[in-house]
Amino acid sequence: MSSFAPSSKRSKVAQGTNKNGDAEFFPGIGKIPFKPSAGPTEALCFKHYNAQEVVMGRTMEDWCRFSVCYWHTFRGTGADPFGFPTLDRPWEDGTDSMENAKRRLRVAFEFFEKLGVKFWCYHDRDIAPAGETMEETNRNLEEITDLAFELMNKTGVKLLWATSNFFAHPRFMNGAFTNPDAHVVACAGAQLKKGLDMAKKLGALNYVFWGGREGFHTLLNTDVKLELTNMANFFKMAIAYKKKIGFTGTFLIEPKPKEPAKHQYDYDAMTVIAFLRTYGLENEFKINVEPNHTTLAGHCYEHDVVMASAYGMLGSVDSNTGSPDLGWDTDQFPMDVKNTTLVMKTILKQGGIQPGGLNFDCKVRRESTDVADMFISHIGAMDTFARGLKNAARIIEEGVLDDYVTDRYSSFRSGIGKKIAEGTSSLEEMEAYVQKHGEPELKSGKQEYLEGVLNHYV
Repeated sequence: MSSFAPSSKRSKVAQGTNKNGDAEFFPGIGKIPFKPSAGPTEALCFKHYNAQEVVMGRTMEDWCRFSVCYWHTFRGTGADPFGFPTLDRPWEDGTDSMENAKRRLRVAFEFFEKLGVKFWCYHDRDIAPAGETMEETNRNLEEITDLAFELMNKTGVKLLWATSNFFAHPRFMNGAFTNPDAHVVACAGAQLKKGLDMAKKLGALNYVFWGGREGFHTLLNTDVKLELTNMANFFKMAIAYKKKIGFTGTFLIEPKPKEPAKHQYDYDAMTVIAFLRTYGLENEFKINVEPNHTTLAGHCYEHDVVMASAYGMLGSVDSNTGSPDLGWDTDQFPMDVKNTTLVMKTILKQGGIQPGGLNFDCKVRRESTDVADMFISHIGAMDTFARGLKNAARIIEEGVLDDYVTDRYSSFRSGIGKKIAEGTSSLEEMEAYVQKHGEPELKSGKQEYLEGVLNHYV
């Protein structure tokens, strides 16, 4: 930290001990209860999320599969491009030591247990500090994942997905697997190899590839075709190693249109699907959608969730939101019930999102400095998704929206429409049809009516 950074004047919260004599990092906060009768100012309780409540034949816990991300929740400092860190956590000692990393991991698992989530996610460099050499870095990761393995077995919390940080180190300033320097690409491959080893060790259900710097700032120095081909070849090597070591997790690609690169190759869900099909990778990957990224691409919140699901490619959701008026990736907790309703409607209709889940890739605002805010933010988002789940179930069960869509496309179930849908018609046949039947009768799309129907449920 710069010498000009203000020192924290907040008092540290004393570390306590629980009834088993173990360290307790959130004294005064117990297991978050379900309390539907709670008033508006009661924040440390669920008012809508009841893990064991059954919705459409399955529990809320099973439909939602909530996960906490390690990087924002336990590595976030509140710093932004215009300000110093504001989140002074009482368990942090200001070092990047293994001792601090291990303590931080114990903090995380206490948080998971008290919040009542069954999954977590991490980047390799979040949980273990980098060393001076690759060998030292790998030893650190081995040691930390030994502790993670112990804590996972103790608590029953599973690793929803792991990933590698291919964007923070200076070597990756021009990307990792699309870098113009083969030596850098080799470094990425070496890091991924270790990351997959650790994912297998911890029983990760998925492995995510986020191309934070896989793209370009200018085409004046970029060979687009070579970079995309190298990325495909990198993924093919990952597939080969995955099969070699017997890692059974699903590979996921997370789209983002820009930031930090001016243009990123994984722009949105359809761009990723086109890339995978172009290089014959569509059977090896699914998509991890982050709605904040979707809105950065100029789409509505649920767009990429719906598009990925339509093609059988929706694997997981990084459940956050942004502020469209700001225009950058703010990673806020999702608190809009209409948004969560539309996401959960898609998840319900595809039969669930397993082995993926709803991962809160979110960070508390830099002004939310209390430790309790870590819980309050997750509780609020989980309640918002619980409301969305129940709304979506009603929408599907009552069928008003689905019935309208079915009726709107009814002309494709018989006659010329059925032949068009099956790909058996021809331009000559369509010409003859129009000559016989003349101009079509225009029908209303009823957008405002359907928006009112949605508002009825939300």
